[in-house]
Amino acid sequence: MKKLFLLFNFFVLMFVAVAAAQTAFEKDVIETDSGNLEITFLGHGTLMFTFGDKVIYVDPWSRLTDYSKMPKADIILLTHHHGDHLDLKAIEQIRTDKTQVVLTEKCADRVKGGLLLRNGDVKGVGDLKIEAVPAYNMVHMRSKGVPFHPKGIGNGYVITFGDKRVYVAGDTENTPEMKKLRNIDIAFLPMNLPYTMTPEMVADAAKAFKPKILYPYHYGGTDTSEIVELLKDARGTEVRIRKMK
Repeated sequence: MKKLFLLFNFFVLMFVAVAAAQTAFEKDVIETDSGNLEITFLGHGTLMFTFGDKVIYVDPWSRLTDYSKMPKADIILLTHHHGDHLDLKAIEQIRTDKTQVVLTEKCADRVKGGLLLRNGDVKGVGDLKIEAVPAYNMVHMRSKGVPFHPKGIGNGYVITFGDKRVYVAGDTENTPEMKKLRNIDIAFLPMNLPYTMTPEMVADAAKAFKPKILYPYHYGGTDTSEIVELLKDARGTEVRIRKMK
């Protein structure tokens, strides 16, 4: 009897631990003219947006959580084909026969039935407008002349939620296309070396296109206090630090 009691308690504790893990993510709520946008910071390059009754994931990665216990996706956005951004296991666990997967050409080689957006494309997906922004390296190279992310391969996305424009940059540097963006309310900019941007590059981009809220993301071991210091005098841009290593 004592063994049964201990076994029961063990399973209860395991259930509580799993449930706690699923609710431990930081969240922000942004007001739009069409209702609240809830942002869940899953970590690394992965985000979940909840808008009305729709759930939108960006680059779900199974190393961050058990996606079988997460809400099913209405839309999945894939920025590029690297394994920490295109994870078939995570996609399979949240995808249904109604899920729309927005992806790049290289992602389409591995994920069937998606909606292809090339750099510069703008399409309506459900009630959302989604714009594909080029994401690439100009400085940081895998080897001489070979960038970690070549131009024309990856996307960032500008997603319009009501009256708010949200830019998720993907793996990129401070490109001319990024710096020409306008009317961005929320921006997620990557800040991990050697693959994406230094804090100085992020600050340069933010000063150019002036997002109202800037979230550094996919920042690994980078000291986020650097970007806070660099933008402390930037008018109109609030830097928010969340758990996005």
